[in-house]
Amino acid sequence: MAGHALFCTRWPVASSEIAVMLEPVEVKPLPQFRLYLQYADGVEGEVDLSDLAGKGVFALWNEPGAFEKVTISDHRSIFWTDQVELCADALYLQITGKTPEEVFPNLARVRVDA
Repeated sequence: MAGHALFCTRWPVASSEIAVMLEPVEVKPLPQFRLYLQYADGVEGEVDLSDLAGKGVFALWNEPGAFEKVTISDHRSIFWTDQVELCADALYLQITGKTPEEVFPNLARVRVDA
């Protein structure tokens, strides 16, 4: 899958407005390991996760009915089990085609000293 990683990274964002914007409010499993997602800001779309199915922890999805048990966790991730969850922010980026810097403007301004 091209683009951004689907596993959560804590973006250095100070604005609670952005956190609310990226709040997933609905997730529905679709055929062939796809998900429909809707976010609090009205963004909605589908993501294709078929390239993950059957690999590593995602082998869980090969069990009948397992993929359909997707939910939104208390901490905003797209969740199946404690071992299988995806970052709602990364999926938002995939749906919108935006870069992290476009969605999280503070990323471009954070100074990092190594």
